[in-house]
Amino acid sequence: MIFEFIRLNIDITDEDFNAIYPQNISSLSPKHWTPVSVAKTASEFLAGMPGSRVLDIGSGAGKFCMVGAASTKGQFTGVEQRSDLVELSRKLCSSYDITNTRYIHANITSVDFRDFNAFYFFNPFFENVDLANRIDDRVQLDPRLYDTYSMHTVEQLAGLPLGVRLATYHSPFSIVPQSFRLVDDLYNGALHLWEKIF
Repeated sequence: MIFEFIRLNIDITDEDFNAIYPQNISSLSPKHWTPVSVAKTASEFLAGMPGSRVLDIGSGAGKFCMVGAASTKGQFTGVEQRSDLVELSRKLCSSYDITNTRYIHANITSVDFRDFNAFYFFNPFFENVDLANRIDDRVQLDPRLYDTYSMHTVEQLAGLPLGVRLATYHSPFSIVPQSFRLVDDLYNGALHLWEKIF
């Protein structure tokens, strides 16, 4: 029913959506998972063109991709380092018959950005410098990795063609190359929508 409401553009609360998760995953939502309303807004921008292939960098429990896939016709891919979250995301998509998503268990440095033309970024590397709010201790966390992953992402985005779209949520502007133009600023400055112009 949750995804039918999303497909019909009927508002649902995050509490309702998060009920699809086990309690230990649901409890992480306020800090780590994108709110439903933000996910809908961002995915409508990112998947606003025919043939949109959206990459969620650090997809966690898959919430952004599932909401985006249910509310648009885009193809959504989540990349996540934690294998248990990847398996959970795949299982939920199968259970709810969400077919325009896929999840890959990988580090961002092994993903080819050229396979995508839109990107979502909810500050996934910040966990490396905010150890008090880490999801768990299953992956290596180190402040130096924040810089490594951030610089890699900037370099990859900078090398993409014109027209690529990017949505950043609670993320620093330093992750966005100068070749991207700010299109919109929403949710009291928490969500920024960008397009590559050179």
